[in-house]
Amino acid sequence: MSRIGIGHDTHRLAPGGPLRLGGVTIPFEQHLEGHSDADVLLHAVTDALLGAAALEDIGELFPNTDPANRGLDSARMLAVALAKVTAAGYRILNIDSVVFAEQPKLSPHKAAIRQRLAELLQIDIAQVGLKAKTGERVGPVGRQEAIMAQTVVLLTSA
Repeated sequence: MSRIGIGHDTHRLAPGGPLRLGGVTIPFEQHLEGHSDADVLLHAVTDALLGAAALEDIGELFPNTDPANRGLDSARMLAVALAKVTAAGYRILNIDSVVFAEQPKLSPHKAAIRQRLAELLQIDIAQVGLKAKTGERVGPVGRQEAIMAQTVVLLTSA
């Protein structure tokens, strides 16, 4: 049996870098704000995995009302989600993500982000798709107020 899931996340940009995205540190004069480390891409991947397996979402597993989640590394959240998905009897066939950011330009960092995602998900880099889009100077992304990410994941029975 195959199952598909989608994940989405948005976080505000704030002064002071660096930027953490997809588990990679990117030199930039802004960072993402959030209760955890605010890695929008890892949050979107986490929710896509959990959704594909019809499990709870990231907010239920790691509520922002819990002080223990303050500053939490999003890679830890992803590891918990992956363990739950694996325990439910699924494995990842592939993931495909889009990051929406006016700045910084992500093309120079895409290979490193794909590699990190593959490592975190324990899959081959060929199973990881990643695209970067700007906001065309429209909306919160285009005005450089926020970065958004969307991910689709395809699971199959293990």
